Amino acid sequence: MTGTSRQGGVRTIFNVTSGNFLEMYDFMVFGYYATAIAKTFFPGDDPFASLMLTLMTFGAGFLMRPLGAIILGSYIDRHGRRKGLLLTLGLMAIGTLTIAVVPGYATLGMAASVLILLGRLLQGFSAGVELGGVSVYLSEIAPKGKKGFYVSWQSGSQQIAVIFAALLGLLLNHLLSKEAVTHWGWRIPFVIGCLIVPFLFWIRRMLEETEAFSQRKHHPSMGQIIRSVGRNWALVLASMLMVVTTTVMFYMITAFTPTFGKTVLMMSDKESFFVTLCIGISNLFWLPVMGSLSDRYGRRPLLLISTILMIITAWPVLYWLVGSPNFAHLLEADLWLSFLYGSYNGSMVVYLAEVMPAEVRATGFSLAYSLATALFGGFTPAVCSYLIHVTGDKAMPGVWLTFAAVCGLIGTLIIKRLK
Repeated sequence: MTGTSRQGGVRTIFNVTSGNFLEMYDFMVFGYYATAIAKTFFPGDDPFASLMLTLMTFGAGFLMRPLGAIILGSYIDRHGRRKGLLLTLGLMAIGTLTIAVVPGYATLGMAASVLILLGRLLQGFSAGVELGGVSVYLSEIAPKGKKGFYVSWQSGSQQIAVIFAALLGLLLNHLLSKEAVTHWGWRIPFVIGCLIVPFLFWIRRMLEETEAFSQRKHHPSMGQIIRSVGRNWALVLASMLMVVTTTVMFYMITAFTPTFGKTVLMMSDKESFFVTLCIGISNLFWLPVMGSLSDRYGRRPLLLISTILMIITAWPVLYWLVGSPNFAHLLEADLWLSFLYGSYNGSMVVYLAEVMPAEVRATGFSLAYSLATALFGGFTPAVCSYLIHVTGDKAMPGVWLTFAAVCGLIGTLIIKRLK
């Protein structure tokens, strides 16, 4: 027997989200060790310029996401969810290995910087459809009335990656000196990511194709998929606006927190990593809770309430934090933002999976997500660092969050008219 009855269990959720874990783990590790990577591959006399080059390299990976969404998303919509998820995992693994083993600038010169950039671009290309492929798979296997809960575990797996990466960061900072972490210790998390890959391949190979895809008699070609996405351009753009909110907030409270804590608030590495660990745990709690609430009360009420709360509170919370910067205040501020993120994302991801036409569901979803991440979310650490640098105002990340929340509110209001 195949179909939802056999697929829709804890084991299947674990199997399908496993690769999503690797994607987010790699992205988080790169963000956590941005200062060390800057010294290894982008050395210079100006620490700010070196850090910005690294953060821009972090963001560059997101520029490949729209291309990956179109090419790999079309592959998934034509050849199946299972085959596509195996392909994206393989590409992600190659990118991770590149970052783990490439010698530094002192050995290879500019070639080292270029190779790291290529590794990030390959990761971004594969990640362009990983999230969409996982979300679509979960939405198609979910029992009736539980789609929000099921799809929330796509983002939930990302939080497990945040928690794991933060724990590893705390362990490394406990076992190694700061100099050792900067010189070579930062590579250890990437090596561990490479070692996890064979296990992830093994469990993903056990996935079945979804019943919804198998029962479709016609699987469109790439050309047909692209034309269909073109016909639904307004829906994709409205969805992109909604994704801006979640992707900016996520990278703000996870990838940027260690850099913000260390370089702006002058906290220790251990304090910054511990806050990030707590945020991952908080996100992991709120996402399935809010996904379930969206199943019961509807997606739009949660989307509207959470975006309005973000608009009202994002800048005041950051202003309060930088006015009295300490560990407790950073934790409290990020926990509030984590609640808002979980409330919004828990209903937003499944909402987009539902509004996309079935024949281009993976492509349309992934393209909307990738455009938002490429243009806004992925560059959040770089944008926030730049805004602080040029204005001298440490609370400027709150302005960036407010802008993102406005985008989400507009997208939520527009998309209802397009359905």
